[in-house]
Amino acid sequence: MNIGLMLLMLSLCSCNHQSDKGYMNNCDSKFAGSEVSNRALLSTRYPNLKSLEAIMSIEYLNGSEGFLSPAVRVSHCSKGKEVVSILESGVDEGDFRAAQEGGIIEKVTLAINSPYAIQNRSALTAVYYLARRRPDLFKEGDVAFYDIAVQTLRNINSQELPHIPAKDTGEKGFINTFNHITAQAFVTSFHSEDLADFIADSHERHAMPELLTGAFSKEQLIDPDKNPMDNYVDIVNNEWGQEIGIELGLKYSITDQTIWTPELLSDYLNDLQNHYSWAFGIGFDPFKPSDKVIQKFSTKINLVLGNKSV
Repeated sequence: MNIGLMLLMLSLCSCNHQSDKGYMNNCDSKFAGSEVSNRALLSTRYPNLKSLEAIMSIEYLNGSEGFLSPAVRVSHCSKGKEVVSILESGVDEGDFRAAQEGGIIEKVTLAINSPYAIQNRSALTAVYYLARRRPDLFKEGDVAFYDIAVQTLRNINSQELPHIPAKDTGEKGFINTFNHITAQAFVTSFHSEDLADFIADSHERHAMPELLTGAFSKEQLIDPDKNPMDNYVDIVNNEWGQEIGIELGLKYSITDQTIWTPELLSDYLNDLQNHYSWAFGIGFDPFKPSDKVIQKFSTKINLVLGNKSV
């Protein structure tokens, strides 16, 4: 069969990625007696798995509940609402990179292993650009989701900072949490929760495959930069980000055709900051339409989604 025809057929395949699925329900009784935490977590607050398991449930499903390959179910409850994420075997960021940098064999392999990725390649490419600084395409000083997270950290009221532990203001603290929740909210709002889930899962599988089995080495458990506590927190934050993305998508009637004005972007991000303020008990200075990062990112979103030529 002609390779081009094969890829076309795969792109039209009715097969869909099955979301893990994150969902919400009343979970007061299920998590009775556990430590109360809000709908955003900092990995810097949990030095080991035992401390993390005081606020979330981590269940390995290897060979049970119909899972033939390794899988893990992560549940988190906050104020009577629960999110659940099931991470199982599948393609990851390494497979995408191999397909991008490799030849036709690597591309066909990805198409066969993940028809969902082929079906949604345009949306995945758009998210990739929003998650990376690409000055070669979007001019010098290009910004990405990470830069939004950094600016959100800078927006914390100056009077609050002296009371915040230094480790929380570093890369593995607020910046990482803001980056995950903010990016997942955006992807959910202008694409779908399912696509956000697919991206999140492919990232976490690549970052640490042992998350699915719990077979961590001693070195992984104590590594300050790459440890399972950080990744399990990311998984939970991804789910809360998707829930916020659904709410804000409805509030602002956002679709993949929406024109992102600086006013809309600043309003959206200020709503996210209101969530962080509630979750962590800290105040923020608001984003403004005139902020340079707002001007640049709103322009980039429109260019990437193809909704406006600038």
